[in-house]
Amino acid sequence: MSFSLRLLALTGLAVSGLFAAADSIAQVPGALAGGSVAEVRKLISARFPEIRPEQISASPVAGLYEVRIDSKIAYVSADGRYMVQGDIFDLESERNLTEGRLEGVRKDVLAGLSEAGMVVFAPAKYQDTVTVFTDVDCGYCRKLHRQMAEYNARGIRVRYLYFPRSGPGTESWLKSEQIACAKDPRSALTKAKMGEVLKDKACKPNPVAEHYNTGREFGLQGTPAIVLESGELIGGYLEPDELAKYLAEAKTAKVARQ
Repeated sequence: MSFSLRLLALTGLAVSGLFAAADSIAQVPGALAGGSVAEVRKLISARFPEIRPEQISASPVAGLYEVRIDSKIAYVSADGRYMVQGDIFDLESERNLTEGRLEGVRKDVLAGLSEAGMVVFAPAKYQDTVTVFTDVDCGYCRKLHRQMAEYNARGIRVRYLYFPRSGPGTESWLKSEQIACAKDPRSALTKAKMGEVLKDKACKPNPVAEHYNTGREFGLQGTPAIVLESGELIGGYLEPDELAKYLAEAKTAKVARQ
């Protein structure tokens, strides 16, 4: 099994993957023993060609090196014997440093998606944009959509990505493709969330698989999943007032950290 697959299994909480990854990395000749970041990159890249050097970097903790695959992060000890899956917290600043890194990764990934494939609901003037992974048949997704006018009234622009939780080849997946291929995706999405049967035909290519794979890459456990412009992930539904308050507080906190 490749290093990337082990890391994906590890970050998916597969305990057996932890030991498999640690054993394999320890087999690297001279494994990271007291080496610089450049040496660490060279050693890991030589053993696992699918890992690019830029995916390996120093972590905030001396002796641990960050390894990133897609939007997942793990840490390797300097001697190459141990791999650690989990978050690093700075107890002085009370900040989750790992989450901060993941936010940057999510932000970059979303920036690489075409907005043309998203379904966007925006007021004439807005202060914030959120990206929401949605499932047509999800109850709370439907509740969020019924309140779209309220989110927009609070200056929140909503960009939908398709995330049919049941996966490829299912009814929810087909509905998502019908929406993506409709002449008016906004209207089709609203109809589908109201339980109407769509007459639109699925087509190829469409962005459903790309959006779904992005959500899987982010480790989504359900929908709706709201991603802020900063890359912060909120795993669940928030009322319009709650989301507006959260966005305002996030801005204040960001200014305070600068």
